[in-house]
Amino acid sequence: MTALEQFYGFRTQPFNITTDTELFFESHSHQEALASLVYGIEERKGMILITGEVGTGKTTLCKALLDRLPKTVRTSLILNPYFSEVQLLQAIVEDFGLVPEKKTRLDIVKKLDSFLIELSLNQGNAVLVIDEAQNLKSRQLEQIRLLSNLETKHGKLLQIVLVGQPELKVKLRQFDLRQIYQRIVVKYELQPLGFEETKAYVDFRLLRAGTSSIVLLPECYQVIQEFSKGIPRLINLLCDRALLLGFVRQQKVLGQDIFIASMEEIR
Repeated sequence: MTALEQFYGFRTQPFNITTDTELFFESHSHQEALASLVYGIEERKGMILITGEVGTGKTTLCKALLDRLPKTVRTSLILNPYFSEVQLLQAIVEDFGLVPEKKTRLDIVKKLDSFLIELSLNQGNAVLVIDEAQNLKSRQLEQIRLLSNLETKHGKLLQIVLVGQPELKVKLRQFDLRQIYQRIVVKYELQPLGFEETKAYVDFRLLRAGTSSIVLLPECYQVIQEFSKGIPRLINLLCDRALLLGFVRQQKVLGQDIFIASMEEIR
């Protein structure tokens, strides 16, 4: 335990910028996104698109989704798709726990197809989540489209979730990618937090971290909102710096001055 954690009585750092589903705050937008994802997966809609600005919690949303899916749903999560088409296929099947005999495109797809059919016969389902999907090249996206062809009369064998920044939607609207865009049945765009949700977010994470000894004066939340524009990653950045400054000054009651000073340091 660090000296800062001891000072505030934290079990964990409340505003760490790394993904932690234990600290996942379900804003109205995140609740709607989760509902859209679960609907698309349960109804075997095939392709789902989730977009949002940098720092809005897309990766945390992906991991929260995987935590909540039933055990009958097998999952493959690709966090950074910087692969060739064949390497991407290989990464997908390996995350499903599959080991193709050969590393050719044909063998990998055959292995995946057999796995999905057997899973479906046993009333199971499979989900592929690709985060940072705006980095996918056109040929990779075409490969993903071909995977979406795997189906039975009861629905798609593989549910594919593409998660990325707003430019992903722009890319998918290109003429040469119209086939994949037309197959996306469920679309949702994450929104930043409003003022009340920003306040609730900060209080939620402090409480989850295991302390009630910190007091943020009411005017602090306006500074947080103005700096972050409701982007969770920026909220974390500012609040983490404010906690450090409060620790340096040995203060557990944090006022506007601490947040303004922290904001100026970051900028």
